[in-house]
Parts: sequence; structure tokens; C-alpha cells
Amino acid sequence: MEITEVKVTLVNQEQLKAYVTLVLDECFVIRDVKVIHGPKGHFVAMPSKKRKDGTFRDIAHPINRETREKLEGTILQAYEDSSGNHIEDVRNLEEEDREEGSESQELNV
Repeated sequence: MEITEVKVTLVNQEQLKAYVTLVLDECFVIRDVKVIHGPKGHFVAMPSKKRKDGTFRDIAHPINRETREKLEGTILQAYEDSSGNHIEDVRNLEEEDREEGSESQELNV
């Protein structure tokens, strides 16, 4: 099994940090995988459905440790890359705003 695409959608909530969509072998998609920040750091929650009794049950999930570790590692790395890029993009925009502001101030002086 190859993970051929990972799409991360960042979310700005206290615990929920991102939704992830995975494509396996360019032919199977898994949506709504979550990256959650818990007491011990970030972890991956597979898509689940709420049952009538109020409990949740995974809709799709790995059935062995090797596959789980591969998925989690890939997902968490993609999240870190995306959130790092996002933070860098915000810093670049802030820096551009400051530069534009100083240029405007210089013109007004």
C-alpha cells in the first residue's frame, strides 16, 4: 500500500488541529481523518460515526500496527509541514505589511 496523496486542511480549534484526506494507491480515498492535540501531544483519529447509543465507531482504520504507524507517521508529518508552512506564510504576510507600512510612513515624512 502506498499513500499517494495527503491533503491537510488546518483548523483553528483548541484540540482539533486539522482534517486530513488520504489517497491510497491512487485509487482509494479516506476523508475526515483528524489531527488532535491531546495531553501527550498530537495524535491521529480515524473517521468515525456516532451510533444510536452515543458511542463512536471507526468507519475505516488500519488492522495492524505496521499500517497504523505508517499512516500516523505520514499524516503527522504532513500536518507539521502544513502548519509550519502556514505559520511561515503568516509571518511573511506580517513582514510584508510592516514593510509596506514603513514605506508609506517614509513617503508621508
